[in-house]
Amino acid sequence: MSDETGTNAIPAGSTGGGPRPEPLRFFGTSWVDHTGGYAARRAAVAVGALVAAAVSCLILRLAYQGLQIAGTGSYVTLLVIAMFAVCSALAFRNTWDNFGRRTDPERQARLRGLLAIGFVGTLLAWSARSLTEAPGEKLHRAEYDTARAEYERTHSRRTGNPAKAARKKR
Repeated sequence: MSDETGTNAIPAGSTGGGPRPEPLRFFGTSWVDHTGGYAARRAAVAVGALVAAAVSCLILRLAYQGLQIAGTGSYVTLLVIAMFAVCSALAFRNTWDNFGRRTDPERQARLRGLLAIGFVGTLLAWSARSLTEAPGEKLHRAEYDTARAEYERTHSRRTGNPAKAARKKR
């Protein structure tokens, strides 16, 4: 697999000829030609992520009630609510942006804690993106199309004998 393009190149002597599309989570390679239940998978991912976000909000509501019962005070309660709200907003933005570009592993490692706290934002980003396309499809399609064009350009059949063309130029 090429780190730069994210596609798997098939050796020239094998039967597939050309780069292979990179599989997406939940979609495999069905995003290339929208077959194999692609629309149903997109709907399932959108609904599943939305349901998971709703259940997560319910659990956060129970945690909030636990803080109220514990009598921690309004300052701590406000800090917890602000923390989840800000982290969810940042996680949404980060996840949404990562659908359109390759992620930097070092940056992702630094953001791991923030993304774990803002998991609701990540789920909402997955749900929203699934309404229009498979999450990450646009990026992978651009890389795949570029790799296919490069493969076609470099592996196109030549017509004629190149040695004769060199003699005619003299």
